[in-house]
Amino acid sequence: QVQLVESGGGLVQAGGSLRLSCAASGRTFSSAGMGWFRQAPGKEREFVASISRLGSVKNYGDSVQGRFTISRDNAKNTMYLQMNSLKPEDTAIYYCAAATVTNPDVRLDLYQYWGQGIQVTISS
Repeated sequence: QVQLVESGGGLVQAGGSLRLSCAASGRTFSSAGMGWFRQAPGKEREFVASISRLGSVKNYGDSVQGRFTISRDNAKNTMYLQMNSLKPEDTAIYYCAAATVTNPDVRLDLYQYWGQGIQVTISS
């Protein structure tokens, strides 16, 4: 079992920044690839970014490429998502997820454990 808890969400103006954190407990954190997804009202869950278990491989969704940065600190069992140049269309509930593979990508079925989600709201 893996427990994931997101933090760092909130309300920020367009152009601003936020950093999300995902604290993990349970299974050895460094054994799992991890990812961030988001879901806006009325829309499907969307891939945001993923990171391999040691952090050497990162993937980003097209809509966040160049603005968001995923990272992890295995010593702290924590993953991060630095979000810069935020836009109103980034408004969503953001979820962190732990994968069943060490180098995950966009596919939802690669992710076994999910956090409860955290709201990010960007005002125009």
